[in-house]
Amino acid sequence: MPRVVITGGSGFMGSRLGLLLEDAGYDVASLSRSHRSGSYYWDPEKGYCDPGAFRQEDIIIHLAGTNIGGRRWTRSVKKEIIRSRTETAGLIYRSTMENGLIPSAFISASGVNIYGSVISDRIFVESDPPSGDFLGETCRIWEAAAEPFREKGIRVVHLRSAVVVAGKGSAVSKLMIPASLGLVVRLAPGNQYFPWIHINDLCRLYLKAVTDDNMTGPYNAVAPEHITHDKLMLTLARQKHLPVFLPRIPAWLLRLILGEMSVLLTTGSRVSADRLLASGFEFRHPDIASALEAE
Repeated sequence: MPRVVITGGSGFMGSRLGLLLEDAGYDVASLSRSHRSGSYYWDPEKGYCDPGAFRQEDIIIHLAGTNIGGRRWTRSVKKEIIRSRTETAGLIYRSTMENGLIPSAFISASGVNIYGSVISDRIFVESDPPSGDFLGETCRIWEAAAEPFREKGIRVVHLRSAVVVAGKGSAVSKLMIPASLGLVVRLAPGNQYFPWIHINDLCRLYLKAVTDDNMTGPYNAVAPEHITHDKLMLTLARQKHLPVFLPRIPAWLLRLILGEMSVLLTTGSRVSADRLLASGFEFRHPDIASALEAE
């Protein structure tokens, strides 16, 4: 089987995915910004990549990118968020093509944020245009960075991930911190939809993108159940047998604390999983109740 090279392989998602790919029999390599044993060193800011990192017909999974929820979105942080996704893809392209190494596939992370930070009655599908807000533009540029691979006839897949549900290390686990104190807290306005996917299903989806040559283009990596923020928190409360803090934390307060980044918590629309389901992918955790139980 071809080798799989993962950027961001030591991160929350990459480490889980690497284990799954190895269990499936793949030889897995990763790129790291630190001189970590068992990985290839790269420094995207300096344009350096270990010359031995890539081989002919590798399958490349591009997960590297600054956490969008890690810091307030100052102008410099916004530039870093975009640069960490696009300049890395460019470095991969140069490191492979300029050395005559043609990947068999380039599978890139993306986000359902491409449809914008809005609360809408629309159910967004892959053919919908990107939003013009910061997250929509970030995802558009992120996906465009893979276009040179497609122009060379290489199979390109974009997995537009929703919020990942996992026990530790995910955005959802941070949202659940008040539950450890015996209380479930809701965020205004409450009717914002919460597109999500369980970590195990997301890893399995990347495995499918590796093995299924028919997969190409964008796919919404999102569970088929549409839930609002209120439903998410009430489901958690029932499972944990906890009371719900009735007044929601107001959106203006979240904006004051988090700045523009608060849209990650206060907005959200429904996103369709139909194209993914049509590809034959089967979710192990299609509903939020089973996903929270499995975390």
